[in-house]
Parts: sequence; C-alpha cells; structure tokens
Amino acid sequence: MKMIKMLALRHGQSEWNKSNQFTGWVDVDLTEEGRKEAISAGKILKKANISVDLVYTSLLKRAIKTAWLALEEMDQCSVPFFKDWRLNERHYGALQGKNKSETVAAYGEEQVKIWRRSYDIQPPKLEIKQPLPRFCSDLREVPACESLKNTIERVLPYWKTVLFPQILKGQTIMIVAHGNSLRALVKELTKMTDTEIVSLEIPTAKPLEFLFDEQGKFLSYQYISN
Repeated sequence: MKMIKMLALRHGQSEWNKSNQFTGWVDVDLTEEGRKEAISAGKILKKANISVDLVYTSLLKRAIKTAWLALEEMDQCSVPFFKDWRLNERHYGALQGKNKSETVAAYGEEQVKIWRRSYDIQPPKLEIKQPLPRFCSDLREVPACESLKNTIERVLPYWKTVLFPQILKGQTIMIVAHGNSLRALVKELTKMTDTEIVSLEIPTAKPLEFLFDEQGKFLSYQYISN
C-alpha cells in the first residue's frame, strides 16, 4: 500500500520562549538556540531521506525562518512556499508580551492555568487595535484574543480547503507553524477529545510525520528521531 506523508514542525525556540513571555501573534525572532534547532530538524529530515513538494507556514517569522533553515539543510530551498495567517499561533490577547511567572503572581496560578489550558475560555482581550499582518487578504481584522477552540476553528477550514486536498493529490507537504495551530491538526486527525487536546505538548523543532493511505485516510503519526 502506498502511503502519503505529511510533515509538521513547530518553530525553533523564540526570543520570548526563552524569556518566558506569552507570544501569540507578536512577531518575535528565533534565538540562536532556535536557529540551531531548526537546522537540526533539517538534518533529521535529510537523514530520513524525505523530500517535500510544498511548504506551508504562518505569517510569523519564527515559523518562516525555521522553515528556511530546515529546507536549506535538506537542500530543498526551491520547494514552493506558502504563508497564511490561519496557521498563526493562538492569539493570547492582553497577555501577549507578559512574563508568565509575573502573570501568575498578579492573577494567581489557577486563573492563569484556566487562560492557558482550558479549551474554550479566552484570555483578556487586547484593547489596542493591531494592524493587519502582511499577506493577509482574507482577514478583516486581527482578533482581540483566542481560546484554543477559536484557534482550531480557524485552522480547520484551511486544513480542509488547502492542505488536505494536496494530500489527496499524493503531495508530501510540510507545515511549519506553532504549538496551538499544530495541536488543531493533531486533534482533527486523531479525534482527540476537547479534554485530551489541552494536555498535548508539541516541542520546538521536532519533526512530526503523519501517514495517510492513497484515499487520504489518516493512519498514524510519530516524531522522526535521529
């Protein structure tokens, strides 16, 4: 039986991952460690002899640069490359930029846990209106905040109308995005419950391989090891 592969990669460590800040849609860069993680992911994929046909990323440079660095290491820089806001990280609203430990001190551990780990409860809204991201022709305004449920609701239409049709064509696609946008795909494919998905963690720059049959039926997923 012929199997079709899809690769998923969370971006490497960002500057705000390192400083323990809520990031969301803020366009922070990779750290030096994050760049090394992206290169390492490329080495793993090259060693696994994986060739990709199409690459999809969010609009945020930590994901875009991770994809660039991995593709360069794979010697596949000429692969067609698409960016879309629907693969962006969850929008953390007014929490964006705040240190997570300081937020716990201000609001209490239980409240911050609810904001971070509940399925359908939104964090406080961002009051200052943000400009639209570039390449964002179908987004009328930046959300003020999102729950995990909101994030999944914007990722899934993109999966169904853009990404999955490529798999049905037999294309090997690579998605380089964020913890929450990738959790949306895992939930859809594995049929995890709302409770199960909130505890799923996706580490930075560890390649995930999803397998489908020729009819597009999801079979399994696993991390690709060294």
